[in-house]
Parts: sequence; C-alpha cells; structure tokens
Amino acid sequence: MSSSSTSSKAKGRSAPLVGPSKNPPRTSASRGGYRRPMDGWWKRDPFFVRYMIREVTALGVAIYAVILAVGVLRLSQGEAAWNGWLEALKSPLSLVLHLVLLVSMIEHARSWFEIMPKTMPYMDVGGKRVEASTIMRTGWIATAVVSVLVYLIAKWWQGA
Repeated sequence: MSSSSTSSKAKGRSAPLVGPSKNPPRTSASRGGYRRPMDGWWKRDPFFVRYMIREVTALGVAIYAVILAVGVLRLSQGEAAWNGWLEALKSPLSLVLHLVLLVSMIEHARSWFEIMPKTMPYMDVGGKRVEASTIMRTGWIATAVVSVLVYLIAKWWQGA
C-alpha cells in the first residue's frame, strides 16, 4: 500500500459525515449562533410536566420538615413556647397550609410508588416476576399500616 493511498483514506475518515453546520460554533469572544429558547421547556412534554410536579411536591416535604423542626425547637424552649406553636398550628391559615401539604405529600408518595418498580432490581417469587402494580400496592399498604400504627401510638401516648 502506498503512502498516498493511506493518506487519502485518513483524509476520508476525517472528513465530516454531515454537511457543514448552519449554526456557527460559539466562542468566548462571540456569543453568536443559535440558542434554543428554554422558556417553558417542561410544558412541551407530558413526561416533563409529571416530572416537574413530582419535583415541586418535594418542596411540600421540605416545608413540612421545617414546620416539624420548629416544633422540636419550641419543645426544647419550654411549655409556653410549645403551647404557642400548637396554637399557631390551629390557625385557619395553618390548617389550609396543612391541607395543601397533605395533598402534596400524597402526590409525592404516589409518584415515588409509581417509580419504585422501575428503580429496584427485578424480583422473582416462585419463578415469576413480581408485577409493578403489586410493588406499588405493597408500598401503599405499608404506608397505611405504618400511618395507623403511628396514630394509635400517639393516641395511646396522649391517654397515658
């Protein structure tokens, strides 16, 4: 094989596979070129709309965590501070906020139970793969059982 044929093959491999780009590359000196608009990018696809709703519900979880942390702080500050925090939770604004947070928590849990079968390793029981719906129902049942247990323990503690 001659050196000229080798160099022509090398030139052929380095040639662009597609024609020249209509959009010039950006450089640090020039901000030219095409920029895709990003306004409302998540509204264009139902998958991303569901994704953004799931992400926003995480804010509800964070807000409720802050409310509980403030409660622990007030508890550490004495009975008067604790009772003040409890009274603040009984206000109409707080009740509306807690209703919104409850809906947010339920949606957050629903989305995570929907994702759970997709993220965990495959499970086989008796040689058959466990269905995604079974995994989701098991998550909801476990949540309901734990919620009832926590409620019963709180009621028992309150009466004790």
